Amino acid sequence: MVPDAAILVDSLQKSFPPARSGWRSFLQPFGKPTAAALAGISFKVRPGESLALLGANGAGKSTLLRILATLLFPTGGSAQVAGHDAVLDPSAVRRQLGYHAGTDVGFYARLTGRENLRFFGRLNHLSSPLASERIAYLAQQLHLEEGLDRQVRTLSSGTVQRLSLARALLHEPRVLLLDEPTRSLDAIAASEFRRFLKSEVLGRGDTSLLFASHTLPEVELLADRIAIIDAGRLLACDTLAALKQTTRSATLEEAFLRLTGRTPHLTAEEGSE
Repeated sequence: MVPDAAILVDSLQKSFPPARSGWRSFLQPFGKPTAAALAGISFKVRPGESLALLGANGAGKSTLLRILATLLFPTGGSAQVAGHDAVLDPSAVRRQLGYHAGTDVGFYARLTGRENLRFFGRLNHLSSPLASERIAYLAQQLHLEEGLDRQVRTLSSGTVQRLSLARALLHEPRVLLLDEPTRSLDAIAASEFRRFLKSEVLGRGDTSLLFASHTLPEVELLADRIAIIDAGRLLACDTLAALKQTTRSATLEEAFLRLTGRTPHLTAEEGSE
């Protein structure tokens, strides 16, 4: 049975203990938590849908993605990916998931890019011939050919970023989690990746995407709906057209600023125009 939601987040909460060092670290379980990174967020991503997370630094976007990727435990609430609970059944979640963290975390620096991708292909149960085929395809699409047979430690940050995106896409997952996918990419590489993601990945209609980005044109191009997050709370989740209409804004930037309180609210006179 196919679940009616690729991602289902219900009243999700996450608080972190205070940062302490030395002997004080032993008291962390008894310390009062810091302000909540997530404060009861609820939403869903439908099968084949692309949802963007938009918020300032520290809004809780990366924390949310890490919980869905089974790398963090929530403090409260629940999260499901492809019908599987991220806490109770993390192995099943990982089998359905492709995750890009926006960093080079997880790569083996002394192995080449190709060797790393082959390793992660095996972890995702790809046969050697299929892994080689997928690596060649993604290397061409993401322009990784020149760096594929060099040690990861010798690669530029932009090339490692593209290698990380290839790792997330390698096994053709049903659900993609991308945290700032075009960070560290130059303008040409970012544009080409967005084109590839929209036409070759999302265009098939069987991959669901949840991504965080600060690049508003990227959000407008890739997202079917946009979730506005501020201080761990979900302020709105709707289409671009609906967000602009609700906030009486001409652009996504203006709608975002109004929803997060960065600009004055409309006066009665403005609303009646």
